[in-house]
Amino acid sequence: MYEISVEESFAAAHNLRDYQGKCEDLHGHNYKVRVVLEGQELDSTGLLYDFVHLKQLIQGVIQSLDHRYLNELEPFDTLNPSAENIARHIYDETAKHLRKSPNAARVSGVTVWETDTSAATYRA
Repeated sequence: MYEISVEESFAAAHNLRDYQGKCEDLHGHNYKVRVVLEGQELDSTGLLYDFVHLKQLIQGVIQSLDHRYLNELEPFDTLNPSAENIARHIYDETAKHLRKSPNAARVSGVTVWETDTSAATYRA
């Protein structure tokens, strides 16, 4: 099994509904996102998936979140914009765009860091 990953970042504001503590107030993060792909086959160049194309794909997914108030965006207008839910959202959106991937590469996980020491990962 082969595995590759890329990291990107975005900045956004949010607050957690039904939470008691500092995070119930409006605040922001400089999020870091790692997307991991896995697959059994390499293409004729010896790649599972081109890093350049994967970075472009991730940038396309996170651009709608960048410098925004997440609580106003779907699905976070009803779903709490926790790091866990953001990771799941990025996973789902990336997987949707990756369906026609050569070599049957698939998203195996997405990790979202809110800080240098706090992260959440989603794997299906």
